[in-house]
Amino acid sequence: MSKTKKTITVRRQKIKKNHVREKLIFFTILVLILLVIAAFARKLCPYDPDMQDLLLAQKPPSAEHILGTDRYGRDMLSRVLVGSTTSIYATLLLVALITVVGTAIGIICGWCGGILDTVLMRVSDLFLAFPSLVFALAVAGVLGGGIQNAIIALAVIGWPKFARLARGLTLAQKDSTYLMAVRLSGSSTFKIMFKHILPNIAGPILVTSILDIGTMMMELAGLSFLGLGVQPPMAEWGSMINDGRSMLQISPWMVLAPGLAIFITVMIFNLLGDTLRDYMDPKERTKR
Repeated sequence: MSKTKKTITVRRQKIKKNHVREKLIFFTILVLILLVIAAFARKLCPYDPDMQDLLLAQKPPSAEHILGTDRYGRDMLSRVLVGSTTSIYATLLLVALITVVGTAIGIICGWCGGILDTVLMRVSDLFLAFPSLVFALAVAGVLGGGIQNAIIALAVIGWPKFARLARGLTLAQKDSTYLMAVRLSGSSTFKIMFKHILPNIAGPILVTSILDIGTMMMELAGLSFLGLGVQPPMAEWGSMINDGRSMLQISPWMVLAPGLAIFITVMIFNLLGDTLRDYMDPKERTKR
C-alpha cells in the first residue's frame, strides 16, 4: 500500500472513530434528559395529572392543553410526563434485575459446570421455549395486577437470555492463560468469577442490557395495556393507550400521545445500544 493510500485509510478510520464517539455522547445526553424529565415529572406538569374535569373531557390539542385531554378531562401532557416516571424507571429496574440475576447464574454455570449447569440451563431452555409475552401474561395472570407483579412476571422470562450469554462468555474465558495464573495464585472461586471473569465479559452484557430496555418497555406497556400492569388511576403509557383505544377514531390524541412517547423513548435507548456496541467493537478498539 502506498504512503498516500495509507494516510487516507488512517484518516478515514479516525473520522469514523470520532463520529462513533460523538454519536455515543449525543445519545447518552438524550437518555440523561429522559431520566431527568422522568425524575422531576410532577414538577414539570402544567396541570395536576390526576385532576378530573368532565367539562374539559376529550378536548383536542390546543394552546391550553398541548396534547389535549382524556375522557375525564385530565391534561394529556401532564399524564404523559407522569407516566414517564413509571414506564422508564420500572423498565430500568426490570432490566437491572434480569441482568444481575441472569449474569450471576450464567457465570456460575459456566465456571462450575456439572449438574448445576445442566439443571439451570434446562430450566432456561424451558423458559425460552415459550413466547416471552405469552409466558409473562400467564405469570402476571397468576400473580394478579400491579406494576410489581408485572416486573416479576417479565423478570421470570427475561433472565435466561443473560444467563446464556454470560455462560458462553465465561466458557470462552475459562481456559485462558490469565485465569490459569489466577487459579495457581490460590484465589477463591468467588473472587475468580466476580473479580476476574465479570469485568472481562461486562461489555457485551452491558450492550445487551441497553438494547433490551426497549423490548422490556414494550412488554411492560403490553401488560399494562391488557390490564395486568399498572392499575388506575396511576399513569403509565401502556395503560393510557388502553384507556384511549375505544375512542381512537374520535379522539386519536389519547392514543397517539403515549404511543409517541413510547416510540421516542425506545428509539433513543436502541440507538444508544447500537452506538455503544459499535464503540465497544474489538475491531474499533484496536484502532483507537
